[in-house]
Amino acid sequence: MSINFSDLSKGMVIELDNAPWQILDYERHKMQQRAPVTRIKMKNLINGTVVERAFQQYHTSFSRAQIENRPAQYLYTDSRYYYFLDLENFEQYEISKETLNSVLGYLKEQMNVEVIFYKNNPITVNLPTHVDLKVVETPPAFRGDTASGGGKPATLETGLKVNVPMFVVSGSIIRVDTRTGTYTERVS
Repeated sequence: MSINFSDLSKGMVIELDNAPWQILDYERHKMQQRAPVTRIKMKNLINGTVVERAFQQYHTSFSRAQIENRPAQYLYTDSRYYYFLDLENFEQYEISKETLNSVLGYLKEQMNVEVIFYKNNPITVNLPTHVDLKVVETPPAFRGDTASGGGKPATLETGLKVNVPMFVVSGSIIRVDTRTGTYTERVS
C-alpha cells in the first residue's frame, strides 16, 4: 500500500530499504522553483538507530510496513536473550539483549507488554506508558539539601537510574514514564 507525504503521521511504521522504520518527526519544504524536500526523522525498529533522511522528489511515496502487535508477558532472561509468552496462543518468543537495549531498564518479570512482529519475527517490544519500580539505592536526604534543585539520584530494581525528589527513600515504589525515563510519582 502506497503512502503519500500527506498521509504520514508520527508513530506510523513505513518500510524502507527492507526494514521497518517508525516515523518520529517529518516536514516538507518547498522553495521557489525547486522540487519539494521531505525530511523525515525515523527510528529503525530492528536495530534502534535513529536517522534523518531527506527525499527530493515531487511525488514522495512510501509503503506501510507489515507489522503486527501481539500482547505478551515478559518471562525471564538468560542474560543473552529475553523470553516472552504470547498471551493469545501461548507461544514463547526470544529477543536478543542487543535488540532490546533501550527498554531493558523498564522490564520486570511478569510484566505485560506488546511484542512487535515484522515478517512474522519478533523485533522489539512496546512498553506500557508507566511502570512501577522499586528504589534499591538512593542517598539519604538532609534538611536544607536543596542546592541541586531538590532532587537526588536513585537506582531502581532493574538497574535504571533516575532523579527522584528528596522524600523518596530506599524501598519505595515509584512510577516512571517509559517515554521520557523520568520519575512521575511515588506509589508506596
